[in-house]
Amino acid sequence: MTARVTEIWRHPIKSLGREALTSVALRAGEAMPLDRSWAVAHERSTVDGSEWAPCGNFCRVAKIPALMAVTASTDNATGAITLRHPDQADFVFDPEDDGASLVDWVQGLVSDETLQPARLVHAQAAAFTDSDFPSVTLCNHASHRAVEQRVGRPLSHLRWRGNIWIDGLAPWEEFDWDDKTVRIGETLLRIRERTDRCMSTHANPETGKRDADVLGALGSWGHQDFSVRAEVVEGGDIRVGDEVTRV
Repeated sequence: MTARVTEIWRHPIKSLGREALTSVALRAGEAMPLDRSWAVAHERSTVDGSEWAPCGNFCRVAKIPALMAVTASTDNATGAITLRHPDQADFVFDPEDDGASLVDWVQGLVSDETLQPARLVHAQAAAFTDSDFPSVTLCNHASHRAVEQRVGRPLSHLRWRGNIWIDGLAPWEEFDWDDKTVRIGETLLRIRERTDRCMSTHANPETGKRDADVLGALGSWGHQDFSVRAEVVEGGDIRVGDEVTRV
């Protein structure tokens, strides 16, 4: 069976909204355009966006599971982003100018027991991916199905918050790609590392509530990893339906 791209996702604001694409143009040495370009810093963070910063500086699903249920859509002409959540009114804002309004909207999803949202930060140097290098995350549907079997029920694959979804591989085949190069469409990507996972995966993307012990399921294989992080070494377009091959 030929492995192919089935879905492409970006997340304009870290941990705050997913957006489906049919194609994307990648550039060497960069993350996916508009993926994790913004993040909401919490009250103890001093991050200003001038350099990459780890996820502990931001409001994120691992601490605020309700954020998992946010979806996003970007107006490419104006730059405005629309956020939707089942428990909130839809919110349209310009991230360049309306950061304070976004913080107010996010506040409605945050409990008093966690660090509070303080300000919207723009990634000026490197996207706020969970790796300290600009990465694109590749996810395997077969590995997700293996996790579903361990958990014992269907799970939305969107809880992994990956960029590119691939079908036609064997379960966990992507872990054999470490330090290998993969061609997807017009691009070449070098696999740098597995993606280590956290409590964010326990949250349901429809409800924003924790409903599955995903880390426990992963632990049954002796790890807590899902998907792989790749570095773009040769840029180009990736489209849904493109073939995926190791080179």
